[in-house]
Amino acid sequence: MQTIRKRLSILFFICSIGAILLITVFVNATINNKFNQYMLDIQNKREERIVSYFQEIYKRDGKWSNNSGSELMHEAYMGNYCLTLLDSNKKPIWGMNPNDIKNTSHLRSMISNDRGVYTSKRFKIVVNENLVGYVDIGQYSSILLSEEDVNFKTSINKSIIISGLVTLIIIIILSLYFSKQFSSPIKEVANMSVKLSEGNFNAISNTQSNIEELENLRKSVNILAEKLKYQDMLRKRLVSDISHEIRTPLNILQNNLEAMIDGVFPVTEERLNYLNEEVIRFGRLLNNLNTLKEFEAESIKLNFERVHLNQLISEICEDFYMAAENKGIKLHYDIEPNKNYDITGDRDKLKQVFINLISNALKFTEEHGEIWVNLYTDNKHFIVEVKDNGIGIKKEDLAFIFERLYRGDKSRNEIEGSGIGLTIVKSIVQLHSASIDVESEEGEGTTFKISFNKSSIISRKVETKNN
Repeated sequence: MQTIRKRLSILFFICSIGAILLITVFVNATINNKFNQYMLDIQNKREERIVSYFQEIYKRDGKWSNNSGSELMHEAYMGNYCLTLLDSNKKPIWGMNPNDIKNTSHLRSMISNDRGVYTSKRFKIVVNENLVGYVDIGQYSSILLSEEDVNFKTSINKSIIISGLVTLIIIIILSLYFSKQFSSPIKEVANMSVKLSEGNFNAISNTQSNIEELENLRKSVNILAEKLKYQDMLRKRLVSDISHEIRTPLNILQNNLEAMIDGVFPVTEERLNYLNEEVIRFGRLLNNLNTLKEFEAESIKLNFERVHLNQLISEICEDFYMAAENKGIKLHYDIEPNKNYDITGDRDKLKQVFINLISNALKFTEEHGEIWVNLYTDNKHFIVEVKDNGIGIKKEDLAFIFERLYRGDKSRNEIEGSGIGLTIVKSIVQLHSASIDVESEEGEGTTFKISFNKSSIISRKVETKNN
């Protein structure tokens, strides 16, 4: 099994080799074809010039002689071709020996490539529309190349090969670098996921990437690790809280019953009533858990009807007014006037939500504190706000207050409660297609804000009428 870096490096290398070979072959073929075409054009022009030269010689002398045009021999020798002058009857006047150019150093490689085949082309010499002779131009290769031409062509081919090798080296270095850029964050995230699967929720990825997808992957896995860590902490705390909530009344019952059986405590009506209250508290806890189970399973039945939200809140606040006054707390409620706060919902369940929030505010607000219940609206929502200036909630506990049986710091644990009230509140709110948000600062107070979506309320009204 290969690592992702090795696989990417091999892939880059193979693709690079293929691309370089294709480019090298294509460039080499293109340059050779263009160069050969260029040399053929020069060769054709040279042949036309030679024929024209002999035409001018004949015009000047009016006949052929053994020296006619012989000055071209030196040029022909240097140009690696042979000339033979013939009269109109195709009888040689003078000619060059092909062997004189065969062993020229820069022709050896070309002759070996062309297998040393000597070819010649015959051109007519016409003067005043009369055929006066012929000239044969012979050579050992299809294209005549001077020593400079051969060297130029060789240097071009060497440059192409060297460029290909240098490019390959650069690509190998770049492929190793970029494969590391790709593989490092992926490898770290993969190792982190293995640790998470093994239960190590403290793992974190610190290798940042400038690739958006990889960076999003790293961040999301870090968030997942943090959430798993919190969930694991909640699970452990949940077990501890459930154990504590159940053990406390059972221990009280067991200890008191054993004491009465052993004759340590007398069996009195007062003591039996006390034990009965513990049994009732224990039963209430189980009933709350059962209620929570129904909400989470979404098997709870809601009786939707028209609810006057402003009237419901006013009634609840009036009911809590005396309780707040007895505790030395001022309860204020403010309803924005001249608004229609009619919604479709389950009146009893919504009442349970507001009672829970206000009773919590009373529990965690000390004497001479204040509680505000506000009802107002914006363009899209009806908003109910329950605010207090009580003990507040610690920042680390704020994200978990809606979890089952979650209770925060010690100061809050000292106050009686089962720890599932807010969980039920959130479930009821969600069943009404609403949302609940909380803001709190330790020692400053807490604000719960419930937002009912007007559009969902309208749709529910239509559904209710249709039913």
